[in-house]
Amino acid sequence: MNLSDVLGISLNSVNERKFRFALNLIGIMIGCAAVGGLISITEGMRDDIQAQIMGFGPTVINVYVERSGGYTDRWLDWRDLRTIQGIQGVEAATPMDFAGGFAYKAQGKYYYTDVNGVSHEYFSISGNWNLLEGRFLTRSDKGAAVVTNWFMKPQGVNEPLYKLGDRVRVTYMRNGVEENFMFRIVGVVDEQASGFGSNPVSVMYIPLRTFEQLIEMKGRYHLIKVRVESIEMVQQVADEIKRKLKYTGVFTMDMIMEQLNQIMATINGVLGGIAGISLIVAGVSIINTMTISVMERTKEIGTMKAIGAKKLDVMSLFMTEALITGIIGGLLGAILGFVLSYAVSVFTELPSSVSPMLGVLIVGFAMVTCVLSGLHPAWRASNLNPVEALRHE
Repeated sequence: MNLSDVLGISLNSVNERKFRFALNLIGIMIGCAAVGGLISITEGMRDDIQAQIMGFGPTVINVYVERSGGYTDRWLDWRDLRTIQGIQGVEAATPMDFAGGFAYKAQGKYYYTDVNGVSHEYFSISGNWNLLEGRFLTRSDKGAAVVTNWFMKPQGVNEPLYKLGDRVRVTYMRNGVEENFMFRIVGVVDEQASGFGSNPVSVMYIPLRTFEQLIEMKGRYHLIKVRVESIEMVQQVADEIKRKLKYTGVFTMDMIMEQLNQIMATINGVLGGIAGISLIVAGVSIINTMTISVMERTKEIGTMKAIGAKKLDVMSLFMTEALITGIIGGLLGAILGFVLSYAVSVFTELPSSVSPMLGVLIVGFAMVTCVLSGLHPAWRASNLNPVEALRHE
């Protein structure tokens, strides 16, 4: 029996048993849709987070004081900065400070923002910044501020509260006393420009010296950002920083990516297990349906074997039917999964990522599931005794 005959008989059998074929198809389609939709969303999340992490900068190192065990009175200072700048491979280093709890008033309402004290070098050292309008801070700035677009237009606000060049009054409680400070907005950046956080944030970046005067940091730094000459030297420089400044910890993009991959692997495992259960249920349904089909077609199988059909021919017929179910169910399931993931991303703002390769993998997975499910019924059909089969009523 040649391939065209096998395919023709299989398609005819599928056509004669439309309802059962449809039930098998729906089972496989739901499983594949679950796989495609869930993986598309998790891959979209991975791509979105990875894009933000790339904004951190592959050659950037964050240096901070390790606070294992809780509180420590140790801070970074200018001596630590000089030590880091003297390490071989360090291209540039800049300190930064940060604080929360700042409020500003606009249109009769109060809004809250974080404030970061940075040097004029910070924006060239730290990540890939997306400057939407205006400029970054310069060495001579004192009362200037670069803000995120979330600062300009918080959630629920239709029109920006300020425009470039406006002055904004910021309120801060210091030692129980309310202090007011005035800054002029000289630049606006994307809220995710620094490469962290999946949610929009409101941040003001002001000159470091001004920040130290406001918060009374007295030359203490929360963080030192370091840019290394090349990616290959990042780990070497990080190890040297920890060797010379034993009380510090370091944070690199590789560390972030390692943590991300661990988290996403866990998420993919859980979601993949859920989707896999759907395919197992569909596989059991196929086994059941094909077993019944073998029982119903016992006399037909006996006739085929009596006129010369071999075991392999009979087995090929049933395996081809299973394969057709897998191909059609996989294609429909992949399309449905991609559509659902797109709909979820539109209504929930969760990112999704679809690709032709993912579609191919889903179809291939469906084909394998169907072939494995149909293996036992096909083997059983191929081993029927033709005499007994012909006598079957």
